[in-house]
Formats: sequence, structure tokens, C-alpha cells
Amino acid sequence: MPRFVIERDLPGAGNLSPEQLRGISQTSCDVLRGMGPEIQWQQSYVTNDKIYCVYIAPNEDMIREHATKGGFPANSISKVAMVIDPTTAE
Repeated sequence: MPRFVIERDLPGAGNLSPEQLRGISQTSCDVLRGMGPEIQWQQSYVTNDKIYCVYIAPNEDMIREHATKGGFPANSISKVAMVIDPTTAE
């Protein structure tokens, strides 16, 4: 199943409280439950003004549907072509 990286512009994201992040996460999980098991949220990285999310989904359209239903921006969606890590250098 393809993996995608989603860039979400969210000014002030790095200043969100744990409670606010919990609420965003709960909304995302609620939407995912309603969409079925084909789309999965792996993890997200919060920076000062953006959130980068990693999802597994059959296609980009499903990622966009999740964003629309959850009220989340999806400013950029990129399909992961390859994953590398330090062991790639060996």
C-alpha cells in the first residue's frame, strides 16, 4: 500500500498545547474510523508553522477526503517513492 507525506500549513503549530494536539488527533482518528481500514495514520511531526503527517492509503484522493472531512489543510501531498535510513549506506 502506498505511503504519503502530507504537509499541512498551520501557523503557530509549534505553540499548540497538548490538549489542542489531543483534540486534533482525536478528530483525525474519528474520521479515519469512519473511512475504514484502508487509510492509516502512522505519525506526524509538528514544527513551528506546519505539521507533516505520514499516512498509508490506496491513493491521494483518500488523503484529500480525510483532510476535507476532518477540516485539516492538505497543502501538499507527496507519494513516498523510497525510504532510506543509515543502513542504506551499508
